[in-house]
Amino acid sequence: MRRILVVLLSGLLALAAAAQELPLREFRGAWLHIVGNTDMQKMSQDEIRTWLTSTLDSLQKSGCNAVFFQVRPEADAFYISDIEPWTRYLTGTQGKAPEPLWDPLSFMVEESHARGMELHAWLNPYRVTLNAAESLVRDHLARRNPSIFKKYSGQVYFDPGEPASREHVVRVVRDIVSRYDVDGIHFDDYFYPYPVSGRQFPDDDTFAKYGKAQGFRNKADWRRNNTATLIHEVQQAVKEIKPWVRFGVSPFGIHRNASESPDGSRTNGLSCYNELYADAPAWARAGDVDYLTPQLYWKIGHRLADYEILINWWNDLDLKGHLYIGQDISTLGEPDLKDPKTTQLGRKMELVRELPEVDGNVWWPGWSLSDGTLGLADSLARRYQRYPALIPAYTDIDDVAPAPVSDIWASHGFVRWRVEPVDDPMQEPHFFIVRRFGMDDPADLTDPSRIVAVTRETSYETTDDDDGPFYYIVTVVDRCWNESPPSDEIVY
Repeated sequence: MRRILVVLLSGLLALAAAAQELPLREFRGAWLHIVGNTDMQKMSQDEIRTWLTSTLDSLQKSGCNAVFFQVRPEADAFYISDIEPWTRYLTGTQGKAPEPLWDPLSFMVEESHARGMELHAWLNPYRVTLNAAESLVRDHLARRNPSIFKKYSGQVYFDPGEPASREHVVRVVRDIVSRYDVDGIHFDDYFYPYPVSGRQFPDDDTFAKYGKAQGFRNKADWRRNNTATLIHEVQQAVKEIKPWVRFGVSPFGIHRNASESPDGSRTNGLSCYNELYADAPAWARAGDVDYLTPQLYWKIGHRLADYEILINWWNDLDLKGHLYIGQDISTLGEPDLKDPKTTQLGRKMELVRELPEVDGNVWWPGWSLSDGTLGLADSLARRYQRYPALIPAYTDIDDVAPAPVSDIWASHGFVRWRVEPVDDPMQEPHFFIVRRFGMDDPADLTDPSRIVAVTRETSYETTDDDDGPFYYIVTVVDRCWNESPPSDEIVY
């Protein structure tokens, strides 16, 4: 018996230590893409809904607290829109609405929030087609106004130098933010297209039309200004409509190489600044994005782009807003350089949590967390994201804590609470955080293992447990994740 107690005590101590190692606040996102998906075309509406909710359940079980859901992969819509046609990836034909009519974005917002997770609407700003074989619906903007589009390497793109291109993208963003309760607008790494050897993006005429009149003699600087202008205008549009909605971008992971600029990283790969014409650090310094998620899709020790070098480079910029790391799940099975018997997942998580300017991860592709790839979902659920985490507060947008719950009581197997109405939407309750403690435990609100629910409900169903009774504390987080003072303690 004594030996059993010692083993049990050791296990409890290990769990307690693990809880203290895990952060109370950390962004834990997942990219869910639909581009290239052909499965949905063969599925019924109920099957699609089941597939999406099952994926969200898997992400929640893995400890994720945010979803980047792709809703505009090719100047189309995975939601009801009067501006752009239905995406081909839902029904198989661009412009064809689902029957019966339903709205996947509205569905995903509701289902994500029901699980205590954020939903960021993910848009590709300028891509129109993936290949020359794709046809565009008759009333697509590229057919109605072809002058603001370019063909490059068999694909169709908006011309970023045309003001009408930016105006259209901003209009789409305004429409989404106005009509949906999204937590964020997210752009990926595609601005000017990735370069194809021996081919130049055909915008000489656009540069001649606008560049010199705008004061630019260098086309590269002009292109970067076009991208920066789009980013600035999107941020302004978002904040004019709903100040709490965040706007973020996931740029290509190498900004500039040291061989190209003294302040570049010690890498030797494609440069986001020079070849995609995107100056992401400048956007953050100007306050035109609320977060950046550089795609660090390489292994530690990569000859041309070492993950460890890059994550330190981004951390050392000390930018405004949040910094999340885009993690490619396929690289997480690489052997650790110091202990080849283990993978690089441990070291990558260690770096994310040690570096002071890094606020979390976004997993690519998020679908892999529901299909068991490399056992990552299990590793996150059992160790690295074992307990829930609050998203770091967006104090650059708002740093005022919401009011606490006004009353709390217990009855009939539920802990229940009440909040007073507020006039300021910034201070409205977004989620309630329910914590549970043993009767002899201190009320440590920094311990993530005490969180038993992140919910929009004003009640929590308790579970039968021989180790009870417990006492519960409820706090409120607003839309920017500022947390209220704690409620009174309620025993149940």
